[in-house]
Amino acid sequence: MELAELDYVLPPELIAQTPTPSRDASRLLVIDRERGVFEDRRFAELPDLLRAGDCLVVNNSRVIPARVMTHDAGGRSVELLFIESVGRSRWRALLRPGRRGRAGVELVVGDAPAARLRIVGVEADGSRVVERLDGTLESLMATHGRPPLPPYIGRFAAPTAEDHDRYQTVYARPPGSIAAPTAGLHFTPALLDTLRRRGVEVHELTLHVGPGTFRPIKTATVEEHVLPPERVVVPSSVADGVSRARAEGRRVVAVGTTTARALESAAERGRVQPLDSTARIYITPGYTFQVVDALLTNFHLPRSSLLVLVAALAGKELILKAYAHAVHAGYRFYSYGDATLIL
Repeated sequence: MELAELDYVLPPELIAQTPTPSRDASRLLVIDRERGVFEDRRFAELPDLLRAGDCLVVNNSRVIPARVMTHDAGGRSVELLFIESVGRSRWRALLRPGRRGRAGVELVVGDAPAARLRIVGVEADGSRVVERLDGTLESLMATHGRPPLPPYIGRFAAPTAEDHDRYQTVYARPPGSIAAPTAGLHFTPALLDTLRRRGVEVHELTLHVGPGTFRPIKTATVEEHVLPPERVVVPSSVADGVSRARAEGRRVVAVGTTTARALESAAERGRVQPLDSTARIYITPGYTFQVVDALLTNFHLPRSSLLVLVAALAGKELILKAYAHAVHAGYRFYSYGDATLIL
């Protein structure tokens, strides 16, 4: 598939800059794959759209305050986006501007007493290995880190107190993501309780969202793109619960593309196996889903690997038709935007 086939026109004013007043107040576009039709609903109505016995699987990864502003010996600003730990007091990080990130450069954070950092290596993908000279990088992020809002949100460099809360799911637990699994941002504890009371099983797995998920595709065809691995944990209890639902003919509903990637990475002959490793699968149109029957997800950027996955499930023509409807109907797009439910 040529990359240009997954393009669409989005007016800038439809890119959501703030979350809705309450999490479940967002809109929900229901996409029926079998009939090829759409229905405009509200996220709070989700319990009416699912049924008893459905197996809802969410990603409970917690977003870390990964963006840290530093300055070099000349007083020039250097932004770090920490990606993952690579040893004691060392993390891999993306750096802007890149010309200030040579190995051996020292950086400082905050006022006296300032935290001191050193760039100790440059990786093949352009990321840097950064070490802290006077403490841990985890404590540095806890003190000086900011939520890593995506750059299409105008205040991404200066998040508000609201962003610290709303750019995080209500069930977030193990820290490790540098971007929110945004489909889960719409859930409230009360909504989850309602789903459980109505007989919907809710399971949690962990996939730590890395930068590769949002890296733009630059190859001419979709299939040429390389999607980097992401850390994933699918517990035995979740693997057993999802496999049992499949065996009994009950629907498996993945909350977010990250959850879908985790489940399909753990799939083996239609069953989900426990997994504590990395998700390496890259789902493109033509892929046969082994586990996921339905997908709850936000609207995604054109020409992105996330839209590629959605097109693999719903079909390219149907998903682009649904996105055109959403644009015409004034839906809000991307991280703080509205959601879709592909059934």
